[in-house]
Amino acid sequence: MPKAGLEQTIIDALEPRGAERGIDVVDVEVVGATKAPCVRVRIDHADESLPTISLDEVTAETEWISAALDELDPIPSSFTLEVSSPGMARPLRKPHDFERFAGETVSASLVPGEGRRRYTGVLLGIEGSTVALECDGERVELALDDIRKCTIKPDFNDAGTKK
Repeated sequence: MPKAGLEQTIIDALEPRGAERGIDVVDVEVVGATKAPCVRVRIDHADESLPTISLDEVTAETEWISAALDELDPIPSSFTLEVSSPGMARPLRKPHDFERFAGETVSASLVPGEGRRRYTGVLLGIEGSTVALECDGERVELALDDIRKCTIKPDFNDAGTKK
């Protein structure tokens, strides 16, 4: 599931530094106007046994992310940096994500092409470079490189808590 050039450049710069600090760079998005875009960096603990990263931890990690982006200088004009946790609608980007979150309901969008482009179903996992979902009782296999965006779809029970 390759990212666009600029986003991938930022991910490539941040991931090694994040690994040194025990931080997983979950996703990077560059959105908004080309003159003053917003760079969104979603981070979490690399150690999956830890709870989701807290707001205080995100604040503490923002400093090195900002410094890394200043050094990289990926955007010639000014930009806004937003650093956050992945949230409940966590993006899935790496093959490991598709293993880790098997059993979750996900929403996937494919790169433009022929046929259906959006799928919502239960993530069955990944084998090689093929992601499997169960949609409407049928198994659907998607090439990882064809997935433009995939996020966990939060599901709440009647009590208002996440399943």
